Amino acid sequence: MTTTTLQHVVFPATPESEALPLYVDGGDQAQYWRDALNLQPGSECSFASYFNAFPASYWAHWTVVESVTLSLHTRGAGTVTVYRSNAVGDAATVETREVQGDVTTEIEIALTGFDTGGWLWFDLAAADTELQLVRGAWQTTATPRMTGKLSLGITTYNKPDYCIATLRNISQNAALCEVIDRVMVVDQGTKLVRDEADFAELQATLGEQLNIIEQGNLGGSGGFARAMAETLELDDSDFLLLLDDDVELETESALRALQFGRFSTEPTIVGGHMFNLLNKPEMHAWAEIVRPDDFMWQPSFKEQHQHDFSKASLRETPWMHQRLESEYNGWWMCMIPKAIIQQIGLPLPVFIKWDDAEYGLRAAAHGFSTVSLPGVGLWHVTWGDKDDTQDWQAFFHARNRVIAGLLHSERPKGGTLLQFSGRQDIKKLFNMQYYAVQLSVDGLRAVLDGPEALHASLRTAMPAARARAREFPETRVYAPGDPEAPVARRGKAPSHGGPRPVGPSGVALAMFTVKTAVRLAFRRGSEQAPAQPDWEYEKRDAFWWVIPSERSVIVSTGDGAGNNWFRFDRTKYRRLWRLSRRLTKQISAEWDRLASDYKRELPKITSAEAWRATFSTKE
Repeated sequence: MTTTTLQHVVFPATPESEALPLYVDGGDQAQYWRDALNLQPGSECSFASYFNAFPASYWAHWTVVESVTLSLHTRGAGTVTVYRSNAVGDAATVETREVQGDVTTEIEIALTGFDTGGWLWFDLAAADTELQLVRGAWQTTATPRMTGKLSLGITTYNKPDYCIATLRNISQNAALCEVIDRVMVVDQGTKLVRDEADFAELQATLGEQLNIIEQGNLGGSGGFARAMAETLELDDSDFLLLLDDDVELETESALRALQFGRFSTEPTIVGGHMFNLLNKPEMHAWAEIVRPDDFMWQPSFKEQHQHDFSKASLRETPWMHQRLESEYNGWWMCMIPKAIIQQIGLPLPVFIKWDDAEYGLRAAAHGFSTVSLPGVGLWHVTWGDKDDTQDWQAFFHARNRVIAGLLHSERPKGGTLLQFSGRQDIKKLFNMQYYAVQLSVDGLRAVLDGPEALHASLRTAMPAARARAREFPETRVYAPGDPEAPVARRGKAPSHGGPRPVGPSGVALAMFTVKTAVRLAFRRGSEQAPAQPDWEYEKRDAFWWVIPSERSVIVSTGDGAGNNWFRFDRTKYRRLWRLSRRLTKQISAEWDRLASDYKRELPKITSAEAWRATFSTKE
């Protein structure tokens, strides 16, 4: 009978890591290595943690695994206690074993009673001598449904240092290298991965497993589409793991995703969670959905957002014991079976934004589930440290969301999607973010161009959006010490601190919007003769219901690199308001026709043949 390891017990790859709360609970005094840990006499350590507890309900629900065995190799004297939880986080003891000497302890647990939630974990307690965990794993004797290898697809644009670090991490995990078919780095930048100092060494280490593919910049969707197209030609690969470039990968996660995919009852997309690269114990979101009414992505409930494991452990967080279902998983880390790619095609040709969400919704329409699997994750800079709804990416936020809605919204005319989009434009106009609204308007126009224009726009939309910035002086970033930087007349605005304040709502919101819209429409002001800034705001304090009272403000960028100067301009305000309203009404009036066009063309524009034609097109 063959035994397969589903999860290794692991610890941070670097000593004294701030990520330790993700691996152990209460192990601050323990000494650890990558796969081993020492407990001092009389001390205890719990493995009720994100990376070392076993998400039993997920395995019980989506895979053919009916029981798992905890296998621990220990040296010294102490006790091993196995626990299980239910969907509300109540814990119960499964079994306690005394250990003595150099021994391997195996405890089998049936995966019954985990229908709606629950985890398995173990605690170690040292007796009056040191207790060492030499290695540990969660294993099964079940037979996998698929046995093919894993390929990885990393899309990068001018972040070769991150890619080299990821390749190095992969090369140092022998178990992972054994199951990898190819590591494909789709390099779309001008700072090439192959030019990095350590590249030759990694190329020699990984050998034929490493495949560098250089192509023009087709965005995330173009890079990931290339990895999918290449995977379709790989006989030994059953799975493709998509990865962002600017991440720090827990390589054990890739192994776990692969095993979950191999044992899944049906082909299943397996997603990884995102942790904050700047605050490693903090999770960005657990399970992602698209709201049906206004067709906007979000965590399935707000408590998941920015959960900090250093402040609340797995045992202290009841909601985390539920089995949570996702509608899609971000492509910062997402494993897709080749069988799904063969059936539903490649990504939408939309450069960036909404390609991952649309793919998950498309997969669901074909009967394939997406599982955001606990214990599978990496670290990434989160959205709060970026300004991507205000920079050139605003075009793709606007266009691609509407296209995804045309394809998948079940509400008449997309429900409140267009109203939501219009409200976002109004808020940005109130905040004097004219560049972002111009790109939103351009995005709505592009929706009306139809699906046939998407492939051609892969090479032109981003340069066009960036070129628009020349028309909008607020896009200039004033770095600290810039002698031309404006100075706020009143200095720094008071910070709200604490939780985000709640803006006006209901009747108060309607009255505020009407009064402010009319007042600004008749307010005098021009970017050519701007007023001196009244206040300097931190980005988190520049609320859309606060800024309209000012004619000119300074706002810090999300990444802290400098400040933007926003100033009122009546001409742009009126023009962009009019265009946003007109295009929104036009799309609403033509919704059914547009939806029919996009749905009809979807199989064609997402086919490997269409994408290969785009890859081969000269810039």
